Amino acid sequence: MNALKTAEILLPREDVDLSKWAVVACDQFTAQPEYWSEVESLVGDAPSAVRVTLPEAWLDEREARIPAIHAAMRNYLEQGIWQTAVEDGFMLVERDTAAGTRPGLLVCLDLECYDFSPDSQSLIRPTEGTVISRVPPRAKIRAGAAVELPHVMMLIDDPGCTVIEPLLARKGSLRPLYDFESMQRGGHLRGWAVEGDETRGVFAAIDALNARADGLLYAVGDGNHSLAAARQCWLNLRESLTPEQRERHPARWALVELVNLACPALQFEPIHRVLFHVDPTALIEAYRAALRADGADEGEGEDLIAFDASREWRFKSTQHPLRRLQAFLDGYLAEHPEAEIDYIHGEAALRALVSRPDAMGFMPRAFDKAELFGYIRRWGVLPRKTFSMGEANEKRYYLEARRIL
Repeated sequence: MNALKTAEILLPREDVDLSKWAVVACDQFTAQPEYWSEVESLVGDAPSAVRVTLPEAWLDEREARIPAIHAAMRNYLEQGIWQTAVEDGFMLVERDTAAGTRPGLLVCLDLECYDFSPDSQSLIRPTEGTVISRVPPRAKIRAGAAVELPHVMMLIDDPGCTVIEPLLARKGSLRPLYDFESMQRGGHLRGWAVEGDETRGVFAAIDALNARADGLLYAVGDGNHSLAAARQCWLNLRESLTPEQRERHPARWALVELVNLACPALQFEPIHRVLFHVDPTALIEAYRAALRADGADEGEGEDLIAFDASREWRFKSTQHPLRRLQAFLDGYLAEHPEAEIDYIHGEAALRALVSRPDAMGFMPRAFDKAELFGYIRRWGVLPRKTFSMGEANEKRYYLEARRIL
């Protein structure tokens, strides 16, 4: 079993402006609500995915926004805004970013084969720890949703380039679906239908990859909490279904984009931490004390850089520093309820936030992507928010959809 399934994939009809429709993943720019305000200004009254997703910058408004999201989904279906682009197949996608061209393959994966617990041994696993409190708001959206719009990027470890890249080489023979420039410096997007014999080639390549995967075929690179919400919704629904219904219900699967870990344009960027309402000097002293208590104070280096508005501290670590740092920050936040934390993509965004006197930033070094699958097989998931696949505006854009009712 390889958990793979073809799908009916929906796209907006031809008269919809895709540059206004497609918006970046909801978990980006969470500390920059001005980004999302600008998105809404750019979209205006046009049909857009921003109306059927919930940017986490507006999470405090979820009680009012979620019913509107569900209503917008129903309206878009009734008005024919969504139309079938691929009746039964996959979708090859290509994205031009600052890091290069990143190909991917939209497929359905079986949520029965996914377990987001820290000690998961399932075929599909998270790469980082799941924050359980982040699952219910997303599950509430999905539970009442008519369709899903994926921002999950699912990694496969395919150094031989056997699954996605052969399709890319034959893209000239595939049916084109879209070709446009996305908003907010998101890069150029192109897509093609993968149907018929081409789907059988994908299944064969995935089977061969699975035969040497040592139990881990898919690792969630981006969108783990959305996938966890899909899994939770499926578990809740499954109990009300007959065995026959469980085999065919569309909510059992999730639409994701497969991305080859070996892709040169796939770059792992560190995710930074910023703390607010803290005394930076006292925070650093507490962190150094925690390192000494663990026998892990290894002197000055470039593995972790901490700074406030006027000073900087540097730390060396023989292992990736984030496991110890996150454990310390979790304990510190529990003891200091007035403090707040946020997770930031990009050094410039972090430094802009650490301009006030009660803020503190932490910049860990990047995690080497070549170590990822072996690390997870041996040690389990990484600390949450260890890495990001590219900058915030390089994340997956909401574009395609699939019915889940």
